[in-house]
Amino acid sequence: MHTPSASFTKTFAIKSEGRTDAAQTVVRNGVRFSVLTDRLLRVEIDRGGSFCDGATCAVLFRNFEKPAFRVDEQGSVLKIITAQTIFSFDMKRKIMQSVTCKGGAPVSDFEKGNLLGTARTLDTANGAVKLKSGLMSRSGVSVMDDTKSCLIASNGTILPRPKTQADLYYFAYGKDYRGCLRDFFRLTGSVPLVPRWSLSNWWSRYKAYSQQEYLDLMQQFIERKIPITVATIDMDWHWTDVVERFGKDAIFKFSPLIPRYWSEPFQMQGWTGYSWNTELFPDHRQMLKTLNDEGFAVTLNLHPAQGVRPFEDPYEQMAKALGMDPAKQDHIPFDIADPRFTEAYFDVLHRPYEAEGVRFWWIDWQQEKTTAIPGLDPLWALNHYHTLSFSQSGKRPLILSRFAGAGSHRYPLGFSGDAVISWKSLDFQPYFTVNASNIGYTWWSHDIGGHMLGVRNDELYTRWVQFGQYSPIMRLHSTKDEFMGKEPWKYGKEAEGAAVAALRERHAMLPYLYSMNRRTHKEGRPLLEPMYYEY
Repeated sequence: MHTPSASFTKTFAIKSEGRTDAAQTVVRNGVRFSVLTDRLLRVEIDRGGSFCDGATCAVLFRNFEKPAFRVDEQGSVLKIITAQTIFSFDMKRKIMQSVTCKGGAPVSDFEKGNLLGTARTLDTANGAVKLKSGLMSRSGVSVMDDTKSCLIASNGTILPRPKTQADLYYFAYGKDYRGCLRDFFRLTGSVPLVPRWSLSNWWSRYKAYSQQEYLDLMQQFIERKIPITVATIDMDWHWTDVVERFGKDAIFKFSPLIPRYWSEPFQMQGWTGYSWNTELFPDHRQMLKTLNDEGFAVTLNLHPAQGVRPFEDPYEQMAKALGMDPAKQDHIPFDIADPRFTEAYFDVLHRPYEAEGVRFWWIDWQQEKTTAIPGLDPLWALNHYHTLSFSQSGKRPLILSRFAGAGSHRYPLGFSGDAVISWKSLDFQPYFTVNASNIGYTWWSHDIGGHMLGVRNDELYTRWVQFGQYSPIMRLHSTKDEFMGKEPWKYGKEAEGAAVAALRERHAMLPYLYSMNRRTHKEGRPLLEPMYYEY
C-alpha cells in the first residue's frame, strides 16, 4: 500500500475516540472487559493480550460514559455488575455464560428471540429475503460481533485487523429498544442529516434516454405539477456498447480484484464507464445546467469494478496521477484499498463532473466483497470514502448505495436493489424498511413500483406509490421495459390520479420529514420504527 498524501489524510481522516478509560476496563488472562454503559459491555479475547483501541469500520467511539460497576470472581466465573446488568463470563471456557437485565432472568442464548435487522440487498427478490441479526431481542440481550472489522487509521487509510479471537459487544437493554439504539449510535457514530430536497420525490429509470428526451420528460413533470426534486440518470449516461464501439482492445485482462465474469467479452463489459455518451448526450454540461436551474438534484449511476480503460476520456490523466505509463496499460484496475488510487478516483473521475452539476452518485456496486486488504468490503469502502469526499466539498454528503454492515447508517441513503414487480415484494418491503431500524439503518430507498419481471398492474402500482409516500425515501424506478415505466400518466385514470395525489402529498410533507430527519440525527430516533419500540 502506498503512503497516503497530506491531501488524502485531510479529506479522509475521521473523528474517533476508540480508547476506553482504563478505569472502565478489567483485564484477566487474555480477556479485556470494557464497561461502556451500565447496559453495554465490550469483551475482547486474545491470548496474546493484544487489544484494539482504534476505530473500526463499525465502531468509532468507546469512551462516552463512566458507569459504576464492581467485579465479583467466584471460581472460573467473573461477573461484572452494574446498576442495570449482571454480565457473567466463564473465564475457563472464554465465553459469556449469561447476561441478566435488572428485574429479568439470566439470558444465555444470545440469538434466541432476536428481532433481526436488515440485508445487503433485495436484488432479484420476489418477496422475503433472509435478514441478519439486529440489536433488538425479545430476550432483552443481543451481541454485535466486530471481530473481523478492519481498522480505520488516524490518517484515513484502512488497515487489516490483527487476528484476534473475539471482539464482542453485549447490549443488555431489555425492552428499552430506543435506549439501545441511542447507545449504538454513540458507539458507531450518528446518522447524518440528509439534504431537504432528498426527502421529496425522485425520478429514476434504467433506460437509454437521449438528452432531449430526458429534458422533455422532466418538463412534463413540471407542467403536470408533479413535484420531482431528484433526477437520476442510470448507467447509459456513459458508453455501454464498448466492444462494438472501441473493439476487442476495450476488453481488459482478468483482475484478481473483481469476479471473472466481469472480464469476459460480453455485455457486462459496458457496465463501468466515466465518459459521457455523446450520441445520447451531445452537450451534457448544458443538460446538467438546465436540470439544476429547474431545481433538480442530479445523480449518476456508477459500477466502478472494471476500473478505467484506455478508451475513457479521463484515462490518460488517471494513469499519470497514478504514476503509470498510459501506453503500457491495458486498463487501470479498481483498487479502493490503495490510497493513491482512491485519491485519484475522486480527483480525476468524479469531482470534475460534480463541478459541472452532478450533485451526488448512485454507487451500484454488485460485485464481490474482497479487496487487497483482507476483510475490507469494497462496498463499505466506497460508501465511506464517497461520503467523506462530499463532506470536504462543503455540501451535505449524500450517496445512494447498498447496505454494507453495522455502521452503514453513517452513509445514507440505502439502495435496496432490483426487486421483482410483485405483490410479494410489496408485501415484504414495509416490514423490511421498518425492521432495518434494529441495526440503525434508517434511510432505506426502494425501487417504488418494483424494478423488473412480474406483471403490469394498476392497483399494484398505486399501492406501491402510496407505500412510497410514507417511506423514508420516495424513489420511482423501473427497468427499461416500455411497459414498466413509472410515469403516473402511463396508467389508468384512477391509478394516475391516486399516484399524482400521493406524490403531491409527499412533497407537502417536507417540513415534517425534515423535522424527523433532524430528530434522527440528534436523538437517534428513526423516521420509521417497529411498533414494539413503543408498545
